[in-house]
Amino acid sequence: MNIGYARVSTDDQHTENQIEQLKKAGCERIYTETASGGRWDRPELQDCLKHLRKGDVLVVWKLDRLSRSLIDLLRILDKVNSEEAGFKSLTEHVDTTTPAGRLMMNMLGSFSQFEREIIRERTKLGLARARANGRKGGGKHILSATRQAEVIRQVTVGEKTQAEAARDERVSRATISRMMSKVKLKI
Repeated sequence: MNIGYARVSTDDQHTENQIEQLKKAGCERIYTETASGGRWDRPELQDCLKHLRKGDVLVVWKLDRLSRSLIDLLRILDKVNSEEAGFKSLTEHVDTTTPAGRLMMNMLGSFSQFEREIIRERTKLGLARARANGRKGGGKHILSATRQAEVIRQVTVGEKTQAEAARDERVSRATISRMMSKVKLKI
């Protein structure tokens, strides 16, 4: 049986095009997921791998839909092989049911990981340059310094709990918790 796996990284993206291509490739069952390709703990992927049987073929529209990490990609392929199943990527025309397909898969996985590491290096370089120019990363503070001081005072003296302060200021409890953690570190 051909089993399809479609993945997007964010809720703003859609799997419809992938699903259409997987159906054209003869997939009888298709698992869909919204999750980062760099994560191993994707529930739909894990469920898909558990349902592979001898002779099945795991089909993806594109290699990076399966994984963005060579280590995870190799782990997935090892699981596919251990079940005596095959793997196909429609875009890259990779088919691990042949020796040449297995070789191609390893090369494409290496390139995919290389690309990810280059992006990571560029991002680190950009952040370092921004810091050197006096810019700081992260979002703007939701609460002014005056409001932060007042919230810290209220929570410290017990007028409000962190949850109450978060509700009253219309911020997340995590925001209040981070503010309070910084205060505790200074003490």
